Amino acid sequence: MNNPSARYLLTGFLFAALWASASSAGKFGLQSAEGLVLFVVRFLIAGTLLIGYSRWAQGDRFPTKNEWMPLTIFGALNTTLYLGIFIIALKEVTAGITTIALALNPLLISFITALWIKRPVTRREWISIVIGIAGVVVAAYPLLQDSYASVKGMIMIGLCMVAYSLGSVYYGTVNWKLSRTAINGWQVLIGGLLLIPFAIGLHSDTNHFDFRFWLSIGWLVIPVSIGAVQLWLYLLKSDPVKASLWLFLCPIFGLVYATVLLDEPFTLYTVVGSVLVLIALALGQRAIYVKRE
Repeated sequence: MNNPSARYLLTGFLFAALWASASSAGKFGLQSAEGLVLFVVRFLIAGTLLIGYSRWAQGDRFPTKNEWMPLTIFGALNTTLYLGIFIIALKEVTAGITTIALALNPLLISFITALWIKRPVTRREWISIVIGIAGVVVAAYPLLQDSYASVKGMIMIGLCMVAYSLGSVYYGTVNWKLSRTAINGWQVLIGGLLLIPFAIGLHSDTNHFDFRFWLSIGWLVIPVSIGAVQLWLYLLKSDPVKASLWLFLCPIFGLVYATVLLDEPFTLYTVVGSVLVLIALALGQRAIYVKRE
């Protein structure tokens, strides 16, 4: 695809579609194993596959002494804290609340970007963020009718959203010399290793490594941890604020998956919310399309 704008647009939509599928895939896996166990296995396998591919297929080198710290920080924020806390928080917070919380990431990323790397957020981008959040709230409104969230759950959701936003901005500040595949592989593997003590310490139930478990792992590893994260790193390198707007699409795709896979209703709220999200994306991404063309 020779058109940079079309390639960027396709990358953003594909990222959102794959990243949103993690929720449905995870629900199947959680019927067989604890969340932390499921995620540790997922991260260790994904990291090993990515590192092996980058090393033997792409000829990438191993990280240097000075690169281990950035990789560890990124892995801790983007994998260990974000996904580790999130999977625990799901026991304390219902789907409607988590959907709304995910939509706050673009807002957090914009604030952190403005404060940390002094990248001014334009009025057009602020407007698109407000419209995007409104769209997600409208789309998720039916889920909020019977929502429940404990104080503990809300604190954990807040912490994992901050961790993900910090990780996204941090990635854009590092002058990486490794390929995206190598960076993704090492951060996922390190994040999984850091999560092992918590999986052991919080272990409380029997885990069944059955066909359903491995089917869930297969999807979480290949399309999500490898495919979606590779696309996310590509988007982040372009611009963290522009990239964050694609996160608005994730709840919309998630609602569509729930309709198809779990037979949940696709309501007028979903349609209106989806339209608002698309308007937000068109408004927020317009500048980058004009610039690239």
